[in-house]
Amino acid sequence: MLLLMMALGSSTASAGLPHAIVQVLERHGVPQDAVSLWVQPPGASPTIAHRVDMPRNPASTMKLVTTLAALDILGPAHRWETHLHTFAPVENGVLKGDLYVLGGGDPFLVTEQVWKLAGALRRSGIERIEGDLVFDLSHYDVAPEDPGEFDGQAFRAYNQPPHALLMNFNAVRFEFRPAEDGRSVQVTTDPPLSRLQLDNRLRLAAGPCEGYQRGVAYHVEDAGRVRLEGSFPRGCDQYSLLRTALAPEAYAHGLFSELWEQWGGTLDGNWRVGTLPHKDAKPRVVHESPPLGDLIRLINKYSNNVMTRQLKLALGVAVYEGPATVDKGHAAIRAMLARNGVDTLGLELDNAAGLSRSNRITARQLAQVLQVGRNSPYMPEYLSSLAVSGEDGTLRRRFVDAPGAGDMRMKTGYLNGVSAVAGYLRTARGEDRIVVLMINHPGLQHWRGTRIQDGILDWLHANG
Repeated sequence: MLLLMMALGSSTASAGLPHAIVQVLERHGVPQDAVSLWVQPPGASPTIAHRVDMPRNPASTMKLVTTLAALDILGPAHRWETHLHTFAPVENGVLKGDLYVLGGGDPFLVTEQVWKLAGALRRSGIERIEGDLVFDLSHYDVAPEDPGEFDGQAFRAYNQPPHALLMNFNAVRFEFRPAEDGRSVQVTTDPPLSRLQLDNRLRLAAGPCEGYQRGVAYHVEDAGRVRLEGSFPRGCDQYSLLRTALAPEAYAHGLFSELWEQWGGTLDGNWRVGTLPHKDAKPRVVHESPPLGDLIRLINKYSNNVMTRQLKLALGVAVYEGPATVDKGHAAIRAMLARNGVDTLGLELDNAAGLSRSNRITARQLAQVLQVGRNSPYMPEYLSSLAVSGEDGTLRRRFVDAPGAGDMRMKTGYLNGVSAVAGYLRTARGEDRIVVLMINHPGLQHWRGTRIQDGILDWLHANG
């Protein structure tokens, strides 16, 4: 811990920003006091430390904190479990009652995993379920929230709140293409859900494939009914929108029913929320998620907000036992940081995924997190979870065919007025650097923030 604190001192950092970096900021109209920049050879003092103790909104770079806490607390082999219970007799392949589904907060219970879950139940000897699906959600004790509170986009998939039995992120992919009749617009959904009703009022119009949402207006009228309006350009061969449309329980019932039918199963009943009659009962089927070491790659490389929030709740259960609560998750993260010598003074952790206007962290603190990650026994998993410049994740289209391609492992973050990037950079001379860049400036657009990031990272790669 002492070595870490000494290495993160700022006494030998250069005074001010290098002239080339100042020029990048001036070119885009961003003042120097809106920027925090930390550049450090691992285990040594920083070479650039500009406004590194100013608390700033980190946007999605906050995921670096959450995923490091997950590796530290849970370990890369951790798996989430979803249990299926039967309490009624099974006669000639018929379950004479309800099927209980105990949610365990699995952050990656996607369609393929639910298909495996249904198949395991079918192989256990059940072909028909006479009762309902009963969802036991007691693993979570989380207050209801308005998914549109953050940005007014209640049906954007990234705003889906945590849920103990969240299947496929509760998201539906709507796919649009010109119909064969040359006049209308064909709409399909993935996954297909019988409970989802589509009111397709889209018109096919002349024009290239461009414009906001390609002219598609999306409305959820009530539970399970979606109205689509607008003019879809004839120049679009295919376009898709990822949105939420159903309550998580209705979605889970619809998805399980569809996949259960693929396995030759029959479900006679509906769904309801309840609790297991006997908490210590042995499950008929136990489904395990992929290991955490695999899942954090999806979280950090592709900035998956929904998975991150599920992850945070799992940390609270691991440290303080169940049920999972938001406060327990935050406390577990803070305790992990303190245990590893990371200063938490002034840290504001409102949303572990970064979807918050209240989150605050300094560049020094985020650099400390990156130093702990680099020294961790789970360093390979942590570093490999980050996007690689010019190759994958959120950096796959940046630095392509540039000198820095493949030399940066970074987590990006964007909100209106916020642009951030943090991670590990190998310079053109083959020297490693920990880099944290955070910009908080009113009116800063996504594209402008990205160009500033690219200009600074390019310079650091060549000269850092």
